[in-house]
This record gives sequence, C-alpha cells and structure tokens, in this order.
Amino acid sequence: MTEPINVFIPAAGLGERLQPITYHIPKPLLPIAGKPVLKMILEKVSLLPVKHIGINLHYKGDVIEDWIKRSAFREQVITFPEEPVLGTGGALKNAEGFLSEGIFLVHNSDILSDIDLERLIESHRSSGNIVTLAVHDFPRFNTVVMDSDGLLTGVGNSLISQGRVEKRLAFTGIAVYEPAFLGFLPVGVSSVVDAWMAALFAGHRIGTLDVSGCYWSDIGTPSAYAAAVVERMRSEGENIYIHPSARGCRYAEMDGYVVMEENSAIQGSVTVRNCILLPGSKLKENAFFDNCIVGPDFAISLSEGEMLGSSWEDNVFLIGTGGSDRKYYRQKSEVRSQKSKNTGQKTESVIVVHYPDNDPDFQRHLEYTTFFRKHNIPVPELIDVDYKGKTALFEDLGDVSLYSWLKCPRQPRQIEDMYKRAMDIILLIHTTVTKHVYECPLLQERVFDYEHFRWELDYFIERFVKQIKGIETKNISGLSEDFHELSQKADSYPKTIIHRDFQSQNIMIAKGVPRLIDYQGARIGPPAYDVVSLLWDPYHRLESGLRERLLAYYIEQMKEKGAGFNEGAFRDSLLTCRLQRHMQALGAYGFLSSVKGKKYFLKHVEEGVRLLREDVSMAKEDYPALYRLIFSLPAMNG
Repeated sequence: MTEPINVFIPAAGLGERLQPITYHIPKPLLPIAGKPVLKMILEKVSLLPVKHIGINLHYKGDVIEDWIKRSAFREQVITFPEEPVLGTGGALKNAEGFLSEGIFLVHNSDILSDIDLERLIESHRSSGNIVTLAVHDFPRFNTVVMDSDGLLTGVGNSLISQGRVEKRLAFTGIAVYEPAFLGFLPVGVSSVVDAWMAALFAGHRIGTLDVSGCYWSDIGTPSAYAAAVVERMRSEGENIYIHPSARGCRYAEMDGYVVMEENSAIQGSVTVRNCILLPGSKLKENAFFDNCIVGPDFAISLSEGEMLGSSWEDNVFLIGTGGSDRKYYRQKSEVRSQKSKNTGQKTESVIVVHYPDNDPDFQRHLEYTTFFRKHNIPVPELIDVDYKGKTALFEDLGDVSLYSWLKCPRQPRQIEDMYKRAMDIILLIHTTVTKHVYECPLLQERVFDYEHFRWELDYFIERFVKQIKGIETKNISGLSEDFHELSQKADSYPKTIIHRDFQSQNIMIAKGVPRLIDYQGARIGPPAYDVVSLLWDPYHRLESGLRERLLAYYIEQMKEKGAGFNEGAFRDSLLTCRLQRHMQALGAYGFLSSVKGKKYFLKHVEEGVRLLREDVSMAKEDYPALYRLIFSLPAMNG
C-alpha cells in the first residue's frame, strides 16, 4: 500500500455508559497505563501512509482539542467541532469536504485492537466495495448479517432480502469507505447504519473482512475499560504501573494489578488490590480497595472477573507472565492446608500449577518444596498434589514480585532493607540448607557442571545472537575456545545449593516479606551465580553503591556462617558468573520472545547487553573472541 489516505476518528460521544468516569475525563483520553486511548489509536494509524487525520469533537471538545495541540500529532490532525452532536453518520457528512479526497479509514476512538489496518485497506482497494467493514465473532455484538461471500445483507433485523443469512458477526468499529458513500448521508444528525442500508438498496456492495481472533476491546463501559487496562499490563509483562507524578505508593500494600495514573495519590497506609487510580484520585489512610476504578470523587466496584476481563471457570483464573511452559491458575476454593488440619476448612485462594506430561520439574518442585520448607526457606506451602494429573496446589503469595514492588518510588533505606532480606534467603540456602543437601537426593545429584555451563553459552548464541540479532557467528573456533575456558573456570569453583534464577521476578513480596518461587531449577553450583543474579539483574538496575554494600554484607555473613568460605575465590568467581548469567538471560529473552511469543521480554535486552558489555570489558584479554562478538552486536532497533 503506497497511496496515502485520510483517516477519521469519531470522538464526539458523551460516554454515558462510562459515567461517572466521563464526568472528569472524555472517553478518548481515558489513560491505559499512562497513555490515552486516543494516543494509542493515533500511533497505530500513523504507521499507515496517511495524509491527514480528522477528529470530530463535541463533549469536552475543548479538553481533547487542548490535548491534540500539545501532542506530537498536532500537525496531522484536523478537528471538526459539532454542536449539537451529529451521530455516527452526521459526523462523516460534517467532514465531507475532507473525506471526499479519496478512500478513507474510520476508526472509532474507543476501540483498542491489533487488527491489521493495512490488510483491511488493501482488501477494500481490490474488492469493488463502497464500504468494507472489519468484523469478528463476538457473540454479544453479532448483529452484522452477511451472505456466503461476506457481503453485507443487513444489520440486526433489517435485511435487504429474506433467506440470505449465512452468518452474523460483530462490527469492530473500523471500516474503509469510498467517497461515494458520503452521498447516502443526509445533512444533520444521522446514523451510519442507515446509510449502509441505503447504499445496499441502491445496489452497492458492502463487504466485510473477518478478523476473528485478533485482540479487540471496546472500552465503553467501566468493566471493559478495566479489562483493557489489565490486558495492556499483561501484554507488557507488568503488574504495577506508577505514573511519575503519582504520590504515596510506598505506603500501600499492593496486590494483583495496580495502576496509579497521573497526579493520583495514596495518603497513609492503604491496601490496594486490582485497582485503577484515575488522574486526580486520592486514597485516604487505612482504606481497603479491591477490584475497583477510583476517581477524584467516586469508586466503581467491579467483580474480579470484570476487572480482569475473564470469568471464573470452576473458580479458576489463569495467571502469570513468566517464561515457563507450566500453567499457573488462581483458584478460590474450600481448602484444608497442612498447617490448619485441625481448624476445619476455609475459603481462600490457592495457586494451581499444572505441568506438561513427562516434565521432570514436577517431581523436583514437590520434593524441593518439602526440603526447603523444612529448613526455613520461605517458599510456598504445598497443599495438595494430583500425581496423575501433574497438578499441585500451593499457597498463594499474591502477584507482587520484588520487580513490581520496585516500580513504586521508595526511600533508599527501604530498598536496601528489602534486598538484605532477600540476601538472607540466599545466605541460608548457601550455608545451612547446603549442609543438609543429602536429605534431598534429587537436588544433590543436580550439579551445575561444565556441560551445563557450556549449554548456556551455546543457548546464548542460538537464541539471542542468531535469532534476535540475526548474526551468523564468525571465528567459531575462537569463540569455542573462549566458551570452553569460561565453562571450565565456572565449573572449577566451590559449589553450594543455588537457586539458579535468583532475580527480582522470582522473589515475591507478600505482606512486606520476601518469599521465593521458581526454585525447581535449583542445582549444586557456584554461589556467586545467585549473588550475580540478584545484584546484576537486567530486570532492575541497582545503584552501584548499594550493590557494593549488599555484596559486602553477603561476604561478611558468609564468613560468619559458611565454614571454609574463601573470599578471594568467591570474588574471583563473580566475573565468571556474571558473564555466564548475562549470556544465559539474553538467550532466555531470545527464546521466550521469538519461540514462545512473549515479546515483552525484549524490553530487558538493552540492559542485559549493557551488563554483558561491562562484564566482557573486564575480561577482554581472557576472552578476545567473545569480546569482539559482544561489541559487534547491533542495537535493538538496528
């Protein structure tokens, strides 16, 4: 597609279904984790060859107009004020001079989707239709009637002839029009659907493009808006969003999905779970907010299903944004925990973990849980097991990881204290628990040895260098030699039990206390690997002074608790483990984004590469081929 077109975005509606939210914010400017819906649509349509973008205005038109003038789109946008509001058809007629220049795209201002607009336009250009509607299967809204060729035959109960109903689908709010269609619109208030029918009776073709399966959301109700916000968070791999101007979040106990928009505030100790704080909202001390949208003078309560955009099926929600093939569900049910055998049943939420068949991590998860809890490692309680179904029920630690907890601006002392508490878990694993490893043969036999270190490095080349960067490595013999030496060195250091993935997304903050998940990959390996995973974590960059203090804390505690701890050998192992760990992490980001489709991992690549370059710069003489490769990697947008 090369010929530029005009785009029209209807934005004049009153947003009555969204009241009282729209008393304060016009629907097109509703924020989705810091970004107004209108901005998201403008960014999407701007990727097309576009001449100009028309936007009609009525309700709070001055607010939208002001936003447009301050936006990056001000030179592209032409506004069309309406008084009174002219309806879906009248809006197009009011902009007839603008829209008569050629075919034009109409995209409603309350629709978020990943529909391929270029495909829609190309389909229209080759069709001979006067209009082409993007439609999909959405049973609640399936009112668009079409024949076997996908041509419109009516809407709802209005049909141009009987007996031609092949199927009914829903209009997405996105369509491409020929300028001739404008002739079917009267001056003044009118409905575009009436004009569709008039065009059909006049013998014109109105075609459809079935985009079923695409993501689509109409934010026209509080529950639809909340679900769109949560879906956006999921797509970004996030649980918490805090706008830079938001205040007071460090005093809050947060869980689930929490969004604090511009100039929102929390005053004092507040508990917030699955909530959206709109611009200007304020939560007062000792309040509890669960599954709601909060505004300056209102709070809209929703069910958990409405808030999360799904419904309970057998009291189960699919959760999690991690990288494994395991499925995690939150289930509300009557459970009897091992701790409370004598206190009867109670209703609470638990986490259901379902493993693929033949996954050895299932048995490890069960045995490691029992072993770690016996020695006071704060992992979730194991509640029940279905061995045949490869399913286990665990204590629910909530949704806020250390990574999410750090999204809220916090005082340096708060952060340091939390990291020290996390470091205490590492210390306990590396000392007391390691002394008892014989109690868990399944873990004792899992040694992080030369073969595994070497596998990590090859994984980095295959999944990151080749798949993400598109580089076919040269000087294979030189790299192979470097990798051999690096893996041998990593394998040569003293070993303890290590978590092996001790980073901020695997440390949950439950009621202010760090707890550990994803430990079924634990092995016997160099303890520096865990320390590096936490202190040089691509998910969160620590201030260098804090990192040094935490490193000193670990060494001091190991000297006290770890018999035979050799500080010199440990410090020597840090750089080796940094190189290993950062290549493993980048390989994982490559695999998860390109193979598993979890594109949000790519946002951590830049920091991972920065850390790896820092590492390899200190080992340039030891690993020259690796140094050349790392500094030849192009930027992510390169």
